[in-house]
Amino acid sequence: MFIYLASRSPRRRQLLEQLGIEHRLLLPDDDEDSEGLEAVEPGESPATYVQRVTRLKLDAALDRLKRRKLPRAPILCSDTTVARGRAIYGKPADEKDAARMLGELSGATHRVLTAVAIQRPGGARREALSISRVTFAALTPAKIRAYVASGEPMGKAGAYAVQGRAAAFIARIDGSFTGIMGLPLFETAALLADVR
Repeated sequence: MFIYLASRSPRRRQLLEQLGIEHRLLLPDDDEDSEGLEAVEPGESPATYVQRVTRLKLDAALDRLKRRKLPRAPILCSDTTVARGRAIYGKPADEKDAARMLGELSGATHRVLTAVAIQRPGGARREALSISRVTFAALTPAKIRAYVASGEPMGKAGAYAVQGRAAAFIARIDGSFTGIMGLPLFETAALLADVR
């Protein structure tokens, strides 16, 4: 028994391995606009956004499975975003954008929302949403510059990786550490038990 993971994230693969879940990658074709799925709609709340994007990713993965005529198995998708109020912090566009995000998160509490969805082809879809609160210490401009120069913020929602160097900035976490990493294991294990 295995599942498909429709994600390029090495952290999500690592977390599934931590649970002992055998998985195969089901990645987008070169002509698929997977980044386009992550566009924020006007007035969209962070929770609505992250759940909608996860559903779209799962729909695309189901189409991909059918198109490639692969063996049928459950497909897992996940998406993570960072939010302060209704402001959504996705992946930074460049180093300047990463520094802006980190400056806005400095000395404040924000939310990390990770949506998970899993579906067996032809079966019912199961979904979960993990919401955690993260409090950053005040960051000096020099700390922000050094962190951005490390390259770690690029490709990460909110411009930081909780499991990396940014751990030194985090004064408090309320919620799921693995959810902040990108795949909340408690919720994921419950969803997998439902579809296996």
